[in-house]
Amino acid sequence: MRTEKLAVAALAVLALAACSRKTEDHAAAAADQAGAATSSAASDAAANTRAAAADTSAAANTAAHDAASAVRTAGRKADAAANAAANTH
Repeated sequence: MRTEKLAVAALAVLALAACSRKTEDHAAAAADQAGAATSSAASDAAANTRAAAADTSAAANTAAHDAASAVRTAGRKADAAANAAANTH
């Protein structure tokens, strides 16, 4: 009887050890997947930041060009108004 109890206890220990190893394997795989997902998310965020910066830069360049064009147009209109005023007198 004692031998049977020892055998059952030994089997139970082996079963727990096997389950523990399997659990460790699953935990390691889950950690690997979480690491890969985190890395992928960081990479995507960096790419999105670069794209947003490029878009912002392009918009700023366009705005600067438009502002310079408006200043030139206003200057020409001011000159035309001054010339018209000079020709009136």
